[in-house]
Amino acid sequence: MLNDDRLGRCLDAVAPHLDGIVGSVGANAIGVFGIDVSRLHWDMTSISLYGTYDEPEEGFAKPRFGHPKDRRPDLKQVQTGLGVAADGAVPVFHRAYDGGAGEVNQVLGAMEALAKLAGRRKFLLVGDSKLVSYVNLAAMITAGVAFIAPASKTYVDAATLAAQNLAVSIPVDYVAQRDRQQGPEARGAWAVSEDAMAIPGPRKADPVLQVRRVFVWSSARAGAAKAARAKRLAVVHISAVTRDDSVLLKEARKIFKQTLVPRDFQTVSLRPLK
Repeated sequence: MLNDDRLGRCLDAVAPHLDGIVGSVGANAIGVFGIDVSRLHWDMTSISLYGTYDEPEEGFAKPRFGHPKDRRPDLKQVQTGLGVAADGAVPVFHRAYDGGAGEVNQVLGAMEALAKLAGRRKFLLVGDSKLVSYVNLAAMITAGVAFIAPASKTYVDAATLAAQNLAVSIPVDYVAQRDRQQGPEARGAWAVSEDAMAIPGPRKADPVLQVRRVFVWSSARAGAAKAARAKRLAVVHISAVTRDDSVLLKEARKIFKQTLVPRDFQTVSLRPLK
């Protein structure tokens, strides 16, 4: 009979061998199916847990309070990181982390594991803004790993973005997924510009890192921003660090009065404001 107890015992039996199983499956998939691992995407997420948990065995992810992606700080969580090949979106690597582990601090270990999986192949590591920290960038540059990630406002402030000159940007031949069924005249336009950015280390003795910085302009994004400025502003994708939305909302309304923080399944009226 298959029940949750038997499934739990099965998972307990697999757990000590999980890294070897996942590693061998990923490596065999690369070899057998010829999966291109020249571009690997890395990201982490949290899994909220209900109930009580005894202290887990050493070497396994520990349920802890942290910064949950589902904004449930009242629940303990564990975290998981997943490395996916751009070729077919095939998962080739994963790792479980303690619920309170800092996401930025896990990038280095993931990079080393993915580099080992790629072997002699050069690969591009694609991640979110957590990829960008002095320690992570220094390690990737030293290891010769190419990377791309969006920079947070910690590294690129609003004034720098506002100072960009669209007139000198270079148009690029890129078609967004949402526009692929549209005619050329209805598709969004894209343009880029590039410069270099110096990133100093936390200590005076740390060498200054020089990295490429690419600014991307989208006509669709620009149009949406203009419409939001003219009507209402919805603040979404709020950092998990923010536990009290009302504080963020109060600060935002000092700049733009018609700001709201939408909830899941909330209906928002788009009628013109009086």
